[in-house]
Formats: sequence, C-alpha cells, structure tokens
Amino acid sequence: MRLSELLEDLKYECVQGSLEREVTGIVYDSRKVTEGCLFFCIRGMNFDGHDFALQAAEEGAAVIVAGRDVEGLSERDVTVLKVEDTRYAMAFISAAWFGHPADRLKVIGVTGTKGKTTTTYLVKSILENAGFKVGLVGTIEIIIGRKHIHASHTTPESCELQEYFARMVEEGVNVVVMEVSSQGLMLHRTQGFTFEMGIFTNLEPDHIAPGEHASFEEYMHCKSLLFRQCRIGIVNGDDAHCEQVLEGHTCSVERFGMGAGCDLRAEDLRLVDKPGELGVAFRVKGQMDFDVEVPTPGRFSVYNALAAIAVCRCFRVREDDIKRALRSAKVKGRIEMVKTPYPFTLLIDYAHNAMSLESLLTSLREYHPSRLICLFGCGGNRSKLRRYEMGEVSGRLADLTVITSDNPRYEEPLDIMADIRTGIRKTEGRFVEICDRREAIRYCIENGREGDIIVLAGKGHEDYQEIKGVKYPMDERDLIRDILAGR
Repeated sequence: MRLSELLEDLKYECVQGSLEREVTGIVYDSRKVTEGCLFFCIRGMNFDGHDFALQAAEEGAAVIVAGRDVEGLSERDVTVLKVEDTRYAMAFISAAWFGHPADRLKVIGVTGTKGKTTTTYLVKSILENAGFKVGLVGTIEIIIGRKHIHASHTTPESCELQEYFARMVEEGVNVVVMEVSSQGLMLHRTQGFTFEMGIFTNLEPDHIAPGEHASFEEYMHCKSLLFRQCRIGIVNGDDAHCEQVLEGHTCSVERFGMGAGCDLRAEDLRLVDKPGELGVAFRVKGQMDFDVEVPTPGRFSVYNALAAIAVCRCFRVREDDIKRALRSAKVKGRIEMVKTPYPFTLLIDYAHNAMSLESLLTSLREYHPSRLICLFGCGGNRSKLRRYEMGEVSGRLADLTVITSDNPRYEEPLDIMADIRTGIRKTEGRFVEICDRREAIRYCIENGREGDIIVLAGKGHEDYQEIKGVKYPMDERDLIRDILAGR
C-alpha cells in the first residue's frame, strides 16, 4: 500500500524521504522488521523503539514513524515521519492498513473495574441467541467465528486489534463486543474508529501503581475517554463515580441500575438457591418490563445482566431471547459452578485481589451457607500488600481458609503462603495450609459438608501454574474431575 494512503487521518511531519513509497507491512517490534515495512518507534516499560529505529532501517524498513529525532537516519534511504504520539499514530495507520474494518462492524466497548469479562460474554450470548454473528475481544480470549485465540492483554495493541477486526469481517461477523481497559485507552489502542456503544460497569481504586496509573484520578480519566469515542453510552447510574466518568462525553447516555433515576432498573431482587447452583432473580423495569433469572449470585450479577440487557435492547432483541440467553450464559472462571455428586456448592472464580475477593465472599455470605470455605494463593513477584489484604479479607469473611499456591513464579511458595498467613492472623479466622494446590482442592472436596459453599479463588480461567519461569499445565476443572474419579 502507498504510504500517503495510510496517512489520510493523521497529523505528521515528513522529516525526510517520499510519501509515495510502497509499504509492505507495519510493525512495532524490531525483531519483526521485514524489507519495505513501516516501523513504529513505541516507548514501552522496558524498551524504547526509538533506540532500534536505525537498526530497523538497516534491516530494510522503508518508513520510520518516530516521536523524536533519531540520529543516523539521515544517512539512510528511508522515509521518516515525526508525530506527536507514536501509539496514537499507530492506531490510525493500522486502521488504514487493514481497510478500516471497524466501519463494517458495530463495536461495543465495555470498561470498568469489575464485570467487564462477564458482561461481554452475556452480551455475546444474548445477541447470538437473537441471530447476530458476534466476535469477542477480552481478557480470556479473542473469538473469531469458531476460532479461539489466547489473549495476552485485556485490550490488544492497535495493530493486533485492527487485524482481529479485519479477520472478523472476513468471517461474516457483524457485531464485536470487547473489553476496554484503562491502559488500552491511555495508550490509544482503541483509536482509529468509533464505538457503536460504550459500557461503564463500575469504578473502584485499582491499577494504581508504577507502570499503570499514577492516581485514582488518572485511572478515572482514562475510563472516561471511551465516552468521547462512542455513539451511545450505557452506564451504571448507581456508581458513585458515574458523573465524573461521563465528564466531557460526546455520546448520548442511558443509565442502568437499581436507583429510581435509571432508565433501565432491577426491582424485586430474589436470591436463587438450588442444588449446586446459586443465582439471583429480579424484575426488569423502565425501558423494558419482564422477569429474569441469572445463574450467578450477588448484586454485581444483577448489574452485569442489566448492562447486557441495556445493550441488547438497543439491538431490538426480543425479551424471550434475552431471558433464555441470560439463563444459559456461562463465563469460564467467573463464579463458575462445578457440578459434583455431593450436597455442597463448589465454584471457581478469578478473584485475585482483596477488592474482588471481598465482593465475592460478601455476596456468597447472603446465601447463608453452613460454612463458607475459601481456597486461594497469591502470585509471586508481586506486591506483598496484596497477600496481607487477601488473607485478612478471607479470615474475616470465610469460615475456613485453605492457603495454597497460585503462580509462585520465582518466589518460594511457602514464603508467599507465610505472607497470607500474616494477614489472616489479624482476624479470628480459621485456616489450614496445603502447598500443593491439587491436594488443597482434594482436602476441600473430601471435607465438604452439606450446605457448604467452597470457593477456589485466584486462578479462574487460567489453565497453568507458573514456576521458575515455566508454565505447567494445570486446569482446576481437570483436577476436580480427577479427584472425583478417585485418580
């Protein structure tokens, strides 16, 4: 493709060379440079692409897109473009390179601290029940037709995202639902197109750390960017930060929640407790009027369902399709019920920090279990504060905590478990320690009693355990299956 055709929507300065060059590919990783390609100089956490620009030119790159001057390029037969932000430029050039595929899709973006993954799968389930062909981009995977691709980021880099869109168009997909992280918005990964809808689930302090966000205010501001890039905003009207997230919005707005001022509301909440299944039922009021049941527990499940219903109302999905899809939708590792022959409830959840664990355990407490048992570990080479906090939360809310190993990475599992123990000892909570996660799960199953709720927290959708730089296969569903089979 001719370079000038890639630059139509972008402000830039041509420092040297011709805009009529033919570009054979676009890359931001210097290891993937090929003859005639365009190379983006991207600043990352550990590397700055500007340091590899000269190398890229020497290896055949025809165009360099940079945010500052790079020594040595003037002596090379290469076109150099200077832009204000190379990530922003990459998003627009990527969209042009793949033929602006998002223009042929209705893209729904879901942002918020919690509930993004579940909401995307609920929307996908409902729309597919109604006959739409839906693609998904999220924390767990990218789904294109029948192909499932493992996800490395919640929101992919713009090059990959636009390529996924293009492949979805080829597969006949007409709607895409995707998780949009604050990092993705901050790093311009979703620029270059307009979302049909932007969804806001909720906001709590999170991702505030070096390499993420400097403050809660910055985190909140990044979330708000979605509502300057979508046509319709569908937001949790009950969230305390809703109006701040909407500040500067350019979209029309609809609110969902339980408050009287919400356009779509949940009323008459009822807990559903069946053998091996916990859920919630409620009446949808306001813009729609019908009863619905969701097979996952807690108020947060109500909000996730309302968000999905609000989206699908805009697609004119029938009530029966919505109710049927919500009843059957399942998300791997998100309050995932696992059937057993025993009279207790066993579930797997991704809760891997104090905030998500407290929300989960508090919701499960409402079902008045005989005992609430929480098994979890913490990741190695991460903040010790998370271990203390999760230990304290589980010690306070669970009747029994089973401390075990998660992804120890380069730390010793027993050292991580000792940190969790420190947190639990701030409470009166009972606990046991079993380092081998398989044996810890076996202990929970073999000692479960009638009416117990047993939570395996932290791994969720993950199907591996990372030890000393190696990822070993380990899926909790397989472990449970083997234990139940006596293997």
